[in-house]
Amino acid sequence: MDKVRLSVLGLSYSETQSGAYALVLAEENGERRIPIIIGAFEAQAIAIELEGLKPPRPLTHDLFLQFANAYNIHLKEVNIFKLEEGVFFSNLVFGLDKNVTIVDSRTSDAIALALRFKCPIYTTKQVIDKAGIIIEFSKDADSEKDKGPIENIEINKASDKLKSNKTPYSKYNIKELEALLKEAVRDENYEKASHIRDEINIRKKD
Repeated sequence: MDKVRLSVLGLSYSETQSGAYALVLAEENGERRIPIIIGAFEAQAIAIELEGLKPPRPLTHDLFLQFANAYNIHLKEVNIFKLEEGVFFSNLVFGLDKNVTIVDSRTSDAIALALRFKCPIYTTKQVIDKAGIIIEFSKDADSEKDKGPIENIEINKASDKLKSNKTPYSKYNIKELEALLKEAVRDENYEKASHIRDEINIRKKD
C-alpha cells in the first residue's frame, strides 16, 4: 500500500447546519486536506485530546487505552484505506509481542484512538487523490496558524454523510461544483466542502 501520512488539523462545525462536524486531516508533506464528517461523541473525544483536557472520568477511548496498556498491546498505526460512496474505511494495526492484528474501525474512532496512543495516521494515494482538497493559503494564513485546533465546539448530534443520490448540489454541473468547492474551502466550511467533493466524485464515477 502506497502510504501517505496524515496529521489532525482540527475540528470545525457548520454555522448553517446545526450539529454538523468536520474532522480535518492534513497531508503531512503537501497542501491537501481531507474533511470527514463525524458524530458528536467522536468530535468530543477528539476535541478533548487535541486540547489536552482530562475528563473527570475516562471516556470510552480512554478506557480502551488503559485496557491496551494493561495488557501491553500497542496501536502501531491507523490506516484510512478506502473511500466509497462518501464513507471512509479505516483499520487499526495492533501489535502484541511479535504478533500483528488488524481490526476494522470507524474512521472517527480510529482517529480518537490514534491521538491517545500517539501513533501515526496513514491513508493511500488513491484516497487522498480522490478526497483531498487543496487549500490556497492567503495573506491571512499566519493569523490562521494562531487559532486553536477547536473553536466553540458544541456537542450536539452530528449529521451523517450524504446517503441519498439526490443532494442539494444535484442541480449544478461539474464546473459550478468545482467553483462552489473552492468557495467552501476559502470560507473554511469543510463540512460543506466534503459534501460538494462527494457530489463531484459521484459525477466522475458515473
